[in-house]
Amino acid sequence: MPPSGIETLYGDHHGWLQSLLRRRLGDSFDAADLAHDAFMRLLHKPRQFDSFEGARAYLSTVARGLCIDLWRRREVEQAWRDAMAAQPCPVEPSPEQRAIVVETLCRIGDMLRRLPEKAANAFLMAQAYGMTYREIAVRLGVSERMVKKYMAQAMLHCMLAEAGDDAVGAG
Repeated sequence: MPPSGIETLYGDHHGWLQSLLRRRLGDSFDAADLAHDAFMRLLHKPRQFDSFEGARAYLSTVARGLCIDLWRRREVEQAWRDAMAAQPCPVEPSPEQRAIVVETLCRIGDMLRRLPEKAANAFLMAQAYGMTYREIAVRLGVSERMVKKYMAQAMLHCMLAEAGDDAVGAG
């Protein structure tokens, strides 16, 4: 999108988008940040819209996704704080360490959401809970061989995510 196109789009829709986000989030600062992020996406991946309503529909969809991402990240951050507080000897990681852990947990969560449910569950049972393939098979009601396939699928997704491949799909 040429600079004049994004400027026009911004002028026509920024206030509306920020208002929409403020209603959804209940916070002006978060709304401003996410509205900014929505327009940054348009700068990175320009789009043409055939109508005013088409632009608003797109921005509304982007805003919904950004809200979901924000809420998920906050859930991960809260779970991390709860886990740290529950430690027998409270540990206070540096802000940088916290940011790295939360970012890593969010990436793992994103990767797991891209997997079929049974593959994601098998991966979690093995990695987070230390269950054997036999135990996982019983819990999921599948064969051990199927658990091995699920684990291979999950490991492939992990490797692709580590390599930065955004094309990882659920297939």
